[in-house]
Amino acid sequence: MTADPVERTAHRVAGTLGGTLSGFRRLSGGASRVTFAFDVEGPGATRPCIIQSVRSGALTPPERVGMEVALLRAAHEVGVPVPGVVAAEPESGWMVVDRVPGETIPRKILRDPGWEGARGALAAQCGRALAAIHTIEPDSIPGLGPSDPFADPLAYLDMLKEVRPALELGVRWLEAHRPGGSRRVSVHGDFRIGNLLVGPEGLRAVLDWELAHAGDPAEDLGWLCAPPWRFGGAGEVGGFGPLPELLEAYVGAGGEPVSAERVHWWEVYATVKWATICALQASAHLSGATRSVELAAIGRRLCECEWDLFGLLGLEPSGPPGPEADPRAGRRVTAPFGRPTAAELVEAVREYVEGTVMARSEGAAQFEARVAANALATVERELVLGPAIAGAHRERLRTLGFADDAALAGAIRSGRLDDDWRTVGSALASAARDQLLVANPAYLGPTGHRGAPDPETRDGHAT
Repeated sequence: MTADPVERTAHRVAGTLGGTLSGFRRLSGGASRVTFAFDVEGPGATRPCIIQSVRSGALTPPERVGMEVALLRAAHEVGVPVPGVVAAEPESGWMVVDRVPGETIPRKILRDPGWEGARGALAAQCGRALAAIHTIEPDSIPGLGPSDPFADPLAYLDMLKEVRPALELGVRWLEAHRPGGSRRVSVHGDFRIGNLLVGPEGLRAVLDWELAHAGDPAEDLGWLCAPPWRFGGAGEVGGFGPLPELLEAYVGAGGEPVSAERVHWWEVYATVKWATICALQASAHLSGATRSVELAAIGRRLCECEWDLFGLLGLEPSGPPGPEADPRAGRRVTAPFGRPTAAELVEAVREYVEGTVMARSEGAAQFEARVAANALATVERELVLGPAIAGAHRERLRTLGFADDAALAGAIRSGRLDDDWRTVGSALASAARDQLLVANPAYLGPTGHRGAPDPETRDGHAT
C-alpha cells in the first residue's frame, strides 16, 4: 500500500464503492489544497473521480470542506451544474466528487476554434448559473458566514509585511465609492474562467467553492468580469462575452437588477483582492510551508493586478515607457567573476529548460517547466533593466516627497493624499508599467502601453 495519505484515502473510497482504484494522478497543488484524479474500477463500469485534500498548515481550515459539500448539494438542487459529491470527510479535510469531462484552461477556451460555440454561450449561461447560486439561503449552509470586503486586502498585506502603495490607493478608492447595501445571498467567491468546466456547448460544471461566503450578489458578477480573469480575451465577461448579455441573463433567471457601475466597483475590488491573494500564495513558498516554483512566480504577478487597477480607475502613467533593454548590459563583466555573467548563466539555464526539460515533460511537469522558464526570463530582465528601473522609481518617490514606498503607503492609507490621488496614481501607474517590463512585458501589449496580453502568458496559476 502506498505511503501517500491522499492515495490511501482514494483506495478506501474505491473500496467503499465496491471497486478498486486505478489511474491515480496529481492534477494540481495550490497554496491551500491538492487535487488528484483517479478511477474506481467496478463490476462492468468505471467511475471517474476527483479527490481534493486540504494541505497541512493551509490557511483554509479543513472544516470548510463540510461547507463546500453542503453547497455543492444545495447548488445541484437549484439547477447549478456541479460535480456530484461521492464521499467526504470534512474533519479530515478531503472530499471526492465525480470527474466531469471538459476543459478549464483559459487560453484554450478563449482562443481555440473548437470552443467558438462555447464562447458565444458562456455569458448567458454564467448569468443563469449565478442567479441560481444566489437563491441558496446562506443560513441553510453551515459555516457560510458573511464577508466584509475590507476585512481582507490590507490585513493580508500587513500580515505579510508587504508594502504596496498601489493597492493602498485602490482600497482608498473602494472606500470612497462603496455602493449601497443589498440583500445577502450565497456567493461563490471565485466564479471565473479557470474554475468553470467547459465543453464545446458551454458550461458543464462550476468548480472550486472554497471561497464561498454570504455577501452581495454583485460580487460574483464583478469577479467574473475583473481584468485578471479575462486572460487576454476581448470580452469584459471573462474574456468571452459582453456585460449586458450577462446581466440580462442574470435578471431573466430571477436575479436582482444590477447596474454596470456596481459591477465596476466589484471589478476594482476583485483586482485588489487577487493581488493580495497572489502575495499570500507566494508567501506559502517563501515561508517554506509549500516550496513551489509556481507559487514563487505568482508573487511577481502583483504588478499585473496593479496595472489592471489603474486601467479600471482611468489612471495612465505620468511619463514615457521605462528603459529599453540594453543588449550589452547582461554581458557586462563584474570583477572578479568574469564571463559567463549572471545574466548569461540564467539565459543558459532558461534555454535548457525551454529546449530540453519542456520537450521531455508532459502534463503538470511540463506546465511547471514553463513556469520555471518564465521565472528565469524574469531574472534575466531584472539583471538588465533593474538598476535603471530602480533609479526611476527613486526619482518618482523624491518628486512626490517620500523617502520610500512605506512612507508613501502610509500617507495614502491615512488619507493625506486624497486630494492628490490622480497625481499619485499616475506615478504609481508608471511604477507598475516598469515592473511589468521585468515581470511580464507581454502584459503591456505590443506597444509597451495598456493592451490585451497574449493569452499564452496568462495560464491560470491560481489555486
